[in-house]
Amino acid sequence: MSQELIIVARIEAKSEQIGLVKGELLKLLVPTRKEEGCLQYDLHQDNENPAVFLFYERWESRELWQVHMNSAHLAEYLKATEDAVALFAVNEMSKV
Repeated sequence: MSQELIIVARIEAKSEQIGLVKGELLKLLVPTRKEEGCLQYDLHQDNENPAVFLFYERWESRELWQVHMNSAHLAEYLKATEDAVALFAVNEMSKV
């Protein structure tokens, strides 16, 4: 049995692209939450720096998260924000 996977993804938009990035991130919520293995998929925006977004995600397994990472809606997001993101960092984590 696979261990539950926690994902913390930090996205920092370029200052002039905050609205675009936020809009595209919001589009990911509904389709991702419907994906097999998605237990939680929450988007947050920093109160002090509105260019910083954070996803907190819980997946049944790393394998099912990988299916998400190859999804059409994620590919569309990446294409739409190609020149709008200054930083993208993903941490795969396990609860201790």
